[in-house]
Amino acid sequence: MDRFSPLQLFVCAAEAGSFSAAARRLDLGPVQASATIARLERELGVRLFERSTRRLRLTEAGEQWLPHARQLLAAWEGGQAALRSITAEDQPLSGRLRVSLPSDIGRQHLWHWIEDFIASDGSSALQLELRLSDRVADLVQEPVDYAVRYGEPPDSSLIALPLAPDNRRVLCASPAYVARHGQPATPADLRGHNCLRWVLGDSLHGRWRFTSPDGEACAVEVSGDRTVDDGGLVREWAVAGLGIAYKSRLDVAADLAAGRLVALLPEWLGEPAPLHWMAVGRHRLTPALRRLAESIRAHCGALDGSEVRR
Repeated sequence: MDRFSPLQLFVCAAEAGSFSAAARRLDLGPVQASATIARLERELGVRLFERSTRRLRLTEAGEQWLPHARQLLAAWEGGQAALRSITAEDQPLSGRLRVSLPSDIGRQHLWHWIEDFIASDGSSALQLELRLSDRVADLVQEPVDYAVRYGEPPDSSLIALPLAPDNRRVLCASPAYVARHGQPATPADLRGHNCLRWVLGDSLHGRWRFTSPDGEACAVEVSGDRTVDDGGLVREWAVAGLGIAYKSRLDVAADLAAGRLVALLPEWLGEPAPLHWMAVGRHRLTPALRRLAESIRAHCGALDGSEVRR
């Protein structure tokens, strides 16, 4: 394994553009990471990186070596995965599990489902680290191993296991809000309502998209007096009667079933919002991890079934 650690560090540094980011990703100290790369360069007899105080970039030799290093790692990891599939089918989760979760469904459901799986799977030796945020975690540069995220994988290098492939957004508001302000008859009517908007990074999610009963797509620019970068607070604002929310169906399924929220424009389809378990490389998807993902998928199906369906 020691022969492959420098290759892993080299590939990670090339992708992250930083020794320090690669070191954090692999739980190494920055001095150790720099020394490891220097040792690899001596063994290969070439300089792989051009270093400066501002940036790190591959040399021409590094560019030529990168695809070969990836192939070597892929072969090693593929062999590990093949062995695990034979010898570790019933092995529980072990070591450290670092997962980034969306804030709303993460707080409401995912952490409970993960804990239930750990208890039932006998994973007593596991160290669990959860990061709850709607910000999309970079699985290469950040110290997390997996992410649960809505939407399609943004990076083709990520392996995605579907948890709720047919999930969509749903328009909803509290019964109190509807009693005061009425219901929109079409998406265009949302311009006359207080819409609760969500911010991701520097991007405001204020253009809400729908598909009509006839299959026609439309988009509406909405406005309102409240915006936030936490999806859970959008849901709480909606339950409190402060406006209309456009949320993942999974996020509001329990509120819809309990009558705390009502679905609006049920004949109009909301945007797709598939939920995935994401990892960098198939070698990380051990049999235990696949069992965990399948368990979460079953929970998502049961939760979605509790919603007031269209």
